[in-house]
Amino acid sequence: METIREIKIMYLNPLGFDAYDTFFAEMIKVNKFPNTEVHVTSLNKAVGLMDNLEYRTYNALIASDLMKATRQASKEGFDALIIGCFYDPFLLDAREISGDMIVVGPSHSSIEIALKISNKFSVIIGQKKWENEMHTTIKEYGYGEHLASFRNVCMNVTEFQKDHEETENKLMNAAKLAIEEDYAESIILGCTLEFSFYQRIQDELKVPVIDPSLAALKQAEHAALLKKQFGWKPSRKWSCEAPPELDVKRFGLFEKEYQFGNRIVVK
Repeated sequence: METIREIKIMYLNPLGFDAYDTFFAEMIKVNKFPNTEVHVTSLNKAVGLMDNLEYRTYNALIASDLMKATRQASKEGFDALIIGCFYDPFLLDAREISGDMIVVGPSHSSIEIALKISNKFSVIIGQKKWENEMHTTIKEYGYGEHLASFRNVCMNVTEFQKDHEETENKLMNAAKLAIEEDYAESIILGCTLEFSFYQRIQDELKVPVIDPSLAALKQAEHAALLKKQFGWKPSRKWSCEAPPELDVKRFGLFEKEYQFGNRIVVK
């Protein structure tokens, strides 16, 4: 069988706040395949200095830049793009403009993995506020009947990495309740900044605990390999049709090269 050459993935932090980029680059360096090159990027600071996407308002403000960043990543020849937020912001929209590049999100990736190894999953989220939007997304993906519950730990995105002992205890307790009271068979950590906690919880509770950042990385790598080996790239028929290039040019869209706010290359 032909050796698969190097694959290129972009991990896009969908914020103009780049303080998390080094954190994700270190995670990726340890867990990627040897032949994977990953560019960890963030949006241009002009999008705003939000350090989270906990509110729909913040999500709406990144939409234009996210489309431009997706288009730019495709033009640069990336095999896959990860939108690095568990909300999977504008995932379907980004897929429409991605060309031959595959686009994945942490939520969709985590659920696909969870349902390979269980029938019912629970999602451990930071705030009750998040539940409505995430529940809507899960139902849109067609996985609503497999959702056992949401459990929140009353923490904001920026708090997860401040006190690891406190975070781990809260996640552990929420996951235990999801298993014992909601009959969850697997647990999904519902924020990319809940990174580094899955192993201890999994060892203690004896069920699969899915880390969304790792899930997205591995789904992106797998999809990129399938594209290279079998030519399985995004369809452009019917609902997957991309905007006509004539219209893109006529409307003056994507005329300038998108300037990412930050870029860390992990080889």
